[in-house]
Amino acid sequence: MIHSFLMIGQSNMAGRGNIGDVEPIRNPELKVLRNGRWQPFFTPVNFDRPFSGISLAESFADAYQRDHGVSVGLIPCADGGTQLEQWREGSLLFDHAVFQTRLAERTSTVAGILWHQGESDCKAGRCETYLERLEAFYKALTGALGLEDVPFIVGGLGDFLSEREEERDRYLSINRQLQCFADAHPMTGFASAAGLEGKPDHLHFSAVSQRLFGLRYYAVFRDLEDRERVFQEKPCEDDALRTGIESL
Repeated sequence: MIHSFLMIGQSNMAGRGNIGDVEPIRNPELKVLRNGRWQPFFTPVNFDRPFSGISLAESFADAYQRDHGVSVGLIPCADGGTQLEQWREGSLLFDHAVFQTRLAERTSTVAGILWHQGESDCKAGRCETYLERLEAFYKALTGALGLEDVPFIVGGLGDFLSEREEERDRYLSINRQLQCFADAHPMTGFASAAGLEGKPDHLHFSAVSQRLFGLRYYAVFRDLEDRERVFQEKPCEDDALRTGIESL
């Protein structure tokens, strides 16, 4: 059995950590979707650019596999530098992610979606409406795939963006909107990037931070998994109470 995870967003999901800066993950139960088939795990997982590198999805998948004892497949669909608008329903990136996920579903069970994006929306005219547009994207993507009930994890933008003039203040707004989004749905979670270090470009996470970030994503995923298990084992008959719990 293979449990698979869709990787979507921009460069920090695709991965820009320097490959030689961390020990490689050697887990024979990890796989990567390539040409519709599961291939043995390799790095870079998400080869969107010639300079792709270490991604947070690698340590996430390794932690999931060791916890659950199943093979884990990654579905790489992230694309560096992309704006949220480029992921809207009907766009090339949206359709590509849907198509790849449907291929993966033929030989695996999709267990979650990993999203990291927002740096390209730290601009005037984009930042202010990020939450509204993210909500629309989430609804369209999970609806198209019938994955409304699987965990959807978003990650915060790095504090090192404060060193970049245009992003300096707006990245904090994007982070607040990501947190609000995660709080609004029972199967969405927010992984904080607080304290993680960046590369000298003050835009991308280092390889070490990518490894740590993947573990933070997994911790959030596990919390959502535990919450769903509680609901399944002890169904709540009080609608008002259920609503309150789900908004935590």
